[in-house]
Order: sequence, then structure tokens, then C-alpha cells
Amino acid sequence: MQATKTIALALLACLCAGVQAAEGNAEAAKGKISMCIGCHGIPDYKTAFPSVYNVPKIGGQHPQYIVAALSAYKRGERSHPTMRAIAESLSEQDMADLAAYYGGAK
Repeated sequence: MQATKTIALALLACLCAGVQAAEGNAEAAKGKISMCIGCHGIPDYKTAFPSVYNVPKIGGQHPQYIVAALSAYKRGERSHPTMRAIAESLSEQDMADLAAYYGGAK
């Protein structure tokens, strides 16, 4: 179990390397979550585009991971078309705010 935690932390560090996150404001994110909640707010939700898969729960996820993931979608390093389109519309502050909101959610 400890090895799994160590690997997970190392992966998080790699994903977050070079990501200089703005200070997030969870309250400000409340006006921005409508684009997220339709998929990530539904327990056990599966999407059918571009293929069928389980949509991950992001509530309680580490804020730096959320920012790193959104940044990777925006740069085209992650390929899900819907997430890429959403991420491309987000500023760094938007990403930080969403990360602060979902990082504190359970």
C-alpha cells in the first residue's frame, strides 16, 4: 500500500511539474462549474463520446492535479474532445478557481 502511495505522489509531482498555478478561489468557481457538473457531478456517469467510459469523480481531487489535467487538455496533450474544448476556454485563473472548488468538495 505504501508503494502505491509513493507512486501516486511521484506521478502527481511529474504531472504538476512546471505548472505555476494561480491562487484559486472556490467561491468564484461557483459561477464556472456549470460546464463541469453535467458530467463530473453525476455519480457513476458514463459518456458515449468519443467512446464509452466512466467519467471520473473530481470532487476531493488534489487541486494541483486538476490544474495540471486542465492545462494538459488546453495544450492538446490530453485528447478528449469535450474536455479539450472546455479547457481551451479557461484562463489560468478559471482553472485555479475550479481546482480550489473541486479540491475542497467531497
